[in-house]
Amino acid sequence: MTKHFHGALNRMTLFTALLTAGILYFWAEFIQISIANIWLNGVIIGTTLFGIGLCFVQIFQLLPEYKWLHGYTSGKRRLALPPHLLRPVAQMLSSRPRQISASTLNGMMEMILLRFEDTRESSRYITNTLIFLGLLGTFWGLILTVGGFAELIGNLNFSDETVLNSMQAGLTRPLAGMATAFTSSLLGLGGSLTIGFLSLQVQSAQNTIYHELEDYLSAHTRPATTVCETEILPQINLTNHEVTRHVQTKQE
Repeated sequence: MTKHFHGALNRMTLFTALLTAGILYFWAEFIQISIANIWLNGVIIGTTLFGIGLCFVQIFQLLPEYKWLHGYTSGKRRLALPPHLLRPVAQMLSSRPRQISASTLNGMMEMILLRFEDTRESSRYITNTLIFLGLLGTFWGLILTVGGFAELIGNLNFSDETVLNSMQAGLTRPLAGMATAFTSSLLGLGGSLTIGFLSLQVQSAQNTIYHELEDYLSAHTRPATTVCETEILPQINLTNHEVTRHVQTKQE
């Protein structure tokens, strides 16, 4: 079971290491991209780093859940309660009943699934925030570009012999706007892809816990009994027995 946890953790670590190595290898280009708009790009980079740290915190928070589930399925009776996700299920199974009902199993699985969904919301929000920041930088840069070209054309005096020099000097603001648009989009999309991949590995580890617990509890679940089986069938058997005894009495 823990091999799935270590596999997800190793993929996250390898991906982060490759990303770090790529940034260090293209460090000069990365600095140029970052300083195109230091404030917006700094916010995007900071949000990405926060999301990476959050994903690693979430994956390490699953380790006690793995340990508890492994001990429970191995038959150990004295187990410390898991910290968060499986705590309600652990409290319900503390008596270790031999079998549970199908409705109890469904309730447990829904409870765990809701807790897993709650933990995924934060990483999803960070991913959407990075996409929003990238789009914000794009539109911001386009506004600066259009405004810069409008100002440049409005200030040009085509009768002046130095109009080309004035045009060259006035292109600074439009080009800075284009740099803001492209660099923020690049960093925003790259950050969202990074957080999306890491959160996918966390989700894979959570799904492993969910399926392992579901498989184990399904093997110890009583089939659901209908009203017909619990109430009507005993009455039919009793009536059948009475009829059979009456017929035997008549024959004698």
